[in-house]
Amino acid sequence: MEGKTSGSPLAHSALTESLVLHLLIFMATLYTQQSKNVFRTWLLMAIFIVIVVAIGWFISYYYNDPSIIIIAIIFALVMNVTSYWYSDKISLALARAVPANREQNLELYRVVENLSITAGLPMPAIYIINDPAPNAFATGRNKEHAAIAVTSGLLGMMDKNELSGVLAHEISHIGNRDILLSTVVVVLVGFIAIMANIFTRSMWFGGGRRRGNDREGGGQLGAILAIVGIVFVVLSPIIAQLIQLAISRKREFLADTDGALLTRYPEGLASALEKIQAFDQPMQSANNATAHLYISNPFGSHASKGIAKLFMTHPPTDERIAILRGMSV
Repeated sequence: MEGKTSGSPLAHSALTESLVLHLLIFMATLYTQQSKNVFRTWLLMAIFIVIVVAIGWFISYYYNDPSIIIIAIIFALVMNVTSYWYSDKISLALARAVPANREQNLELYRVVENLSITAGLPMPAIYIINDPAPNAFATGRNKEHAAIAVTSGLLGMMDKNELSGVLAHEISHIGNRDILLSTVVVVLVGFIAIMANIFTRSMWFGGGRRRGNDREGGGQLGAILAIVGIVFVVLSPIIAQLIQLAISRKREFLADTDGALLTRYPEGLASALEKIQAFDQPMQSANNATAHLYISNPFGSHASKGIAKLFMTHPPTDERIAILRGMSV
């Protein structure tokens, strides 16, 4: 009699209740995170405008050219619009991703379709990155305009359960609206770094047309403003990167958990992360601007040792694996 218990109506009822509970937890987490990420995206864009305008004001003061701040404001607004509408295309281009062929990648398409249906999301576009390093990322401005890119190395290395775990992680990013927030960061952080780099190069190598001490901004106050402004401009890329890191690490833990709930098999993703960590070779298309998008550091786990740990775009893989395996207990 005990051997038949698993097929009893009571057992089926318990299984159904467990499934429903997992899905309710997933959907509750998804909707909560969606609203938070929409707010964070607008906040990030506002912070970006403030930083760019502040840099523009100082450079215009430093060179005594009021037109610079006007140009900075125009650029800030243009880059915000660009980051919203085109950052996904920029990210895919930087990764050298190409659209996947359905006939040649039928299993990949089927897994993505099934997970999308389970999550209640539209089918995202699928891209392939020709790279032996196993990795993947999701991008796009919303669930209707989302894309998932996977490397050829990931497809060749993972079994179906592991591939499902990775893709569920990426689909969770789409459901949580992480993709807009993290993709916008690619453009905005990169633009701040470019502005700061142009100014520091012109300051050290070009000399510039700095205000003289006999002008209205000169004297001791002018010198203090110059020092503060230079420090701010030099540090602004670091501030922007710290924002990038704060966004990236937390969202990876959440996507791991949501992905495990979506497949109801945490071991699949845990095993995939172990294989990714063991490869330990950088991607050929690794890029600092897009590093935080990937499921694992595209520069390899060796890039997360020593002082580099302070600037990790991802939480430690061992910690992620431990949490996933704790869910299976």
